[in-house]
Amino acid sequence: MKNIAEFKKTLEKVSPDGHLSVQLRALWYDAKGDWGRAHNQVDHLDDLASARIHAYLHRKEGDIWNANYWYAKAGEKLPELSLEQEWEELIKRFL
Repeated sequence: MKNIAEFKKTLEKVSPDGHLSVQLRALWYDAKGDWGRAHNQVDHLDDLASARIHAYLHRKEGDIWNANYWYAKAGEKLPELSLEQEWEELIKRFL
C-alpha cells in the first residue's frame, strides 16, 4: 500500500489487510466506527508509534486528559488539526 487513497479503498472490505502494521490496523478499525477494537490494537503496547495512535483515539473519545497523557508519552502535543486531518496525517505517517 503506497498512499492514503489505497488505504481508504481497503475500508470497503470486511476486515483489514493482514499486512497492516498494528498502528494502521487501529486506524482502520477507527475509520470503520469500531473505536473499541481500534483501542484494543494499541492499548497494551508501549512503543512511541502506538502511544501516538492511543493519543488520537482518546482525543476522538473526548477524553482530553488521557489523550494529552498519551501525546506526551509519544513525545508530541495535541495537534491543532481536526480529528479527520489528524487521522489522515497518521495514515500518511505510518504507511
